[in-house]
Amino acid sequence: MSETVHNRIAVLRAERGISRRQLADALGVHYQTVGYLERGEFRPSLHLALRIAAYFEVPVEVVFSIEPFPRIGDATSGAGRTA
Repeated sequence: MSETVHNRIAVLRAERGISRRQLADALGVHYQTVGYLERGEFRPSLHLALRIAAYFEVPVEVVFSIEPFPRIGDATSGAGRTA
């Protein structure tokens, strides 16, 4: 079983126009920690994961998953097609 934890931190930051440094300051961590989290080089503690979800005001499952998130284009690949 893989120990990888996938996340959408970068997507959530981009949607809200938040820099790594702004997020880090709000969470009380170093801005490089946010980069490590986004790249999957660091797994957050449960406490930090919950704080990140709370910051973005979403359930933790929206931010983190043990399964890869579907690509954004995959969700709409069939849209607009007719048979």
